[in-house]
Formats: sequence, structure tokens, C-alpha cells
Amino acid sequence: METDRIIVKYKDSAPAAKGLARAAAVTADRKARLDRAGQEFGMLVSSSHTISTGAHVFKLNGRKHLDEVKKLAAEMMARDPSIEYAEPDRIMTHMATANDPYYAQQWHYTDSTGGLRLPTAWDKSTGSGVVVAVIDTGYRPHADLSGQILAGYDFISTAAIGNDGNGRDSDASDPGDWVAAGECGTGSPASGSSWHGTHVAGTVAARTNNSLGVAGVAYNAKIVPVRVLGKCGGYTSDIADAITWSSGGTVSGVPTNANKAKVLNMSLGGTGACDATTQSAINGARSRGSVVVVAAGNDNMNVSNASPANCSGVITVAATGKTGGRASYSNYGTLVDVAAPGGDGSYSVISTLNSGTSTPGSDNYAGYQGTSMATPHVAGVAALMFATKPALTPDQVESMLKSTARAFPASCSGCGTGIVDATAAVNAAVGGTTPPAGPTIAESESNNTLSSADLVSTAGTTVTANMGSSSDTDYFRVDLPAGKILSATMTPGATSDYDLYVYNSAGTLLGRSENGAGAADNVSSANTGSTTSTRYVRVVYYSGGTGSTSGKYTLQLNW
Repeated sequence: METDRIIVKYKDSAPAAKGLARAAAVTADRKARLDRAGQEFGMLVSSSHTISTGAHVFKLNGRKHLDEVKKLAAEMMARDPSIEYAEPDRIMTHMATANDPYYAQQWHYTDSTGGLRLPTAWDKSTGSGVVVAVIDTGYRPHADLSGQILAGYDFISTAAIGNDGNGRDSDASDPGDWVAAGECGTGSPASGSSWHGTHVAGTVAARTNNSLGVAGVAYNAKIVPVRVLGKCGGYTSDIADAITWSSGGTVSGVPTNANKAKVLNMSLGGTGACDATTQSAINGARSRGSVVVVAAGNDNMNVSNASPANCSGVITVAATGKTGGRASYSNYGTLVDVAAPGGDGSYSVISTLNSGTSTPGSDNYAGYQGTSMATPHVAGVAALMFATKPALTPDQVESMLKSTARAFPASCSGCGTGIVDATAAVNAAVGGTTPPAGPTIAESESNNTLSSADLVSTAGTTVTANMGSSSDTDYFRVDLPAGKILSATMTPGATSDYDLYVYNSAGTLLGRSENGAGAADNVSSANTGSTTSTRYVRVVYYSGGTGSTSGKYTLQLNW
């Protein structure tokens, strides 16, 4: 949101009685202080008029984002103690509707059935100050991404895949990923350049209200493009380094990322189990406070066989169509956290692209479908949330996204807790608080079966426990109220590796976390029903210490 005016009221204004309040005089000294404040931000401040409250309205030299004008207001008050308040003269509408020409085609933001419920979220957040890493094919310069792209990096270590004549370097631009028939293996088809990363970046943060093209979900966030995919895809090792670097970690031989990303968008994947390399990189990113958002995949199969969507600690996103039901191609399963619009049938997700069929051409726009398109919707909403409350943890962001997601209006089995609701998620972030600490209780042995599970009845409880032997397993029972999300966090000793699982009352696995030695495991499980539902939390020995001293761990349970 932008404005070209600021309201200033002085303390010696006369209060309103039966008529207008009297505005205080703007003396030469007062005007000089206002001017000096404006100079700090490259803004000219000129008198316009007074209003009924006794305040003055000043014009600025052009429209500025509200965050900039808020900073100007704070500077004015710091320079002149006679100011009662200064604030942006905001432009109000019935909701924050973008003026971008293709906005009317972006059903995935606004549709009452299948959309993200985005416009009213913009009244509270547009993503200012948040950096989102798009770990993808790189980016093409595009007029609708002008000013949105920060310095990125090309992590493709093989020139043949990179298609740019070299290995890793600081140029994250996308030269194209077109391939000839058979180039990616016997029988592989020919295909043109996808410009995939450019499309994803546009959904996250395309410029908005610029009378051009499309709108972005978090249009005042910034994008760090991180290139990992080229001809025929990209290596896990390159992707792992990209995850580490994007989130502020150190990668040998690569300059430090000056723009650490709070949100990592990974619209990529393959089949198989989550590999240790990727899981380790994700663990590191989470430890640095970054949220990792991953596409579930487009193979219409259980996500348990799709990596990195099946890794622990990520927000896995399924795709829905305009009806709000599962898109025909979308992967599904208990490891999916939430869903978002990805397009299906005749309705696609429109975003920024390039017209080149092989090498780069001109700017254009196109509709794509896939969980790759659903994922940046969620990454963008996470950026909106961080903009309102930067101290949120990755677990809190995931929990809020899941607990505020709206019910599916059509069939979407295995699609998580619902369709992400941008407005509800931002409201949760604005009003969210750290859950109060509950009691600390000791584990009660023997609790090795569902029937002998320790009952935990108070939210915020910390359980102190231990793995008595390498064959030990511990169960804890929570009767989860309707509409609540259980968050279970297990922290082992520095050299121990225990794993965490959550089951329903029938013993069906609902979620798991299998991080390495010394790493905490976290699993969330939502009760989307209308009655209390039992959850069983299980801790299992994998390696490391045992016994009352070496086998210690803590389990925190909140809902």
C-alpha cells in the first residue's frame, strides 16, 4: 500500500468543541524540522491543508510505500517534541484490490471457492522486509520483477546442466533449460525452456499496483534467486548447498549471502526417500530460523515416495483447482501439510514468464499448473506472516498455516488440514503469542504400548524421559480438542538419535520426524473434526545413549 501524504498534529492544537479544532501554527522552525526529516528519506514535504481534528496534511513528492512513510513519521516526531503524532495518510478502499491488468485472471487469489483469500490479507501485510529464496532454475529479468530481485547465486556445478558455459558463479540468471530428444536419457522427449523459476518468483513477489501484468502474493517482499535446476534437472548436492546458503549458512568457496532468506521456496523434487544430505541441509536452515516450503509433486501418488516433500521439518504443499478439490495430478498423503491453488482443468496459475522457446526472448505471462505453482502461494503467505511478526519460528509459521487453513469445498483426501487462508494466517501471526509454559512431569514406565501410554492432559507440558535400552519405545497420549493442532517436539542428548511419531486412536501413523543425532524432532497433527480426538506420540530409539543418564530426552507437547 502506498500514499503521497502524511498527517501531522501538534500538541498545542486547540481541541474540537462544537466546531473544527484549531490547527497549531506551522512556524518556520517547525517546517525546517519537517524538511530535515524528509531529507533523511529523500522526500520533499509541502503543506496541503488542515483537517477537522486540528491536524495538518502534508504532501510528499510522489507515492511512497506505507513503511517508508511510517519511518518518515517517526523521524519527524524524533526531531520535534511538539508533535503529538505523525502518521501516513493512508488510502482506504473496500479491500486491497490490485490494478494489474492480469489481476482479474488470478482467480487463485480471489475466488471464493478455490482461492487463497488474499486481498484482505494485504490490508495488514504486503511482505515488506522479508526475503524469500526461490531455489529453482534461476530468473529472467522481467519488468514485473523490477526491483524485486536481490543478489542470488548459481549453484549448478556442472556446465552441461547449467547451460551457461561454466560451473558455480554469482550469476543466477536463467539461460534456458531446453533439451533435445534423448539428451536426458534414452527415450527422453525434447522440451523447450520452462523459465520455471521466473514463474514461481512472480507468484511470490511480482510488483503490484504498477498497472502492469500480474500481482504477487507478498509483493513487497524481495526475491533471492538461487539456481539449482538446469538441463535435465539438478543434483541433490547442489540443492543442499543452496538450502544452506539461502538460509544464511556457510558454503565453502561461495561468498556469504548478504540477504538471508526467512522463507525458502522449493518447487522441485524427485522420487524416493528423503536423503540424509537434503535432510541435514533442511535441519540447518530451520535452525537458522528459515521456513522451508516444498511442492508435494505432480505424480498423483503418495507423497511418501516424493523427496524432498517427504523430508522432516518442511511444509509440504498439495495443489487444488478452482473447485477447491485436489488437482488431478497432485501427490497426496499423511505427510502433506496444507494445500493451495495450483490449477487444474482449464484454470491455470498465471505469472511472469519469458517468450523464448530455447534462449531468452521478451517478457511475457503464462498460465502453468502444478504443485510448483501452489507452493509459492504458501511461501508468499509465510512472508506476509513474517512481515507482521519477524520473531516467528518455523514451527509457529507451520502451525498457524495449518490451524487457519479453511475446509476443502470439494474432495481433497490426503491434502493436509485445508486450503491456506492468507487472511486468517496473517491475522494469526498478528495476534499470535508464544504458548504459556505448562508443567514438567516425569515419564512413567512402563509405557511401551498404546494401552500403557502416559496421559498428558495439560497444554505446554514438558516430559522428562529416557530410553532405557536400545529396544525401548515410549508412548504418550493426548486427547486433542477439536480445532486444535498438537505440536510435539522431542530433544535428545547431543550424541543420541531418537525418532518421533504421531498416531491416531486406531494406531495409524499421522506424522513422523527422523532427524539425526542431537537434532530435535518436531511433528504437528491437527484435529480438524468437531469432537476431541486422541493422539499417541511415540519416541523410538535409533542410536546413541541409553539409561537414566545417557538416554535422557525431553518431550514438549502443546496444542
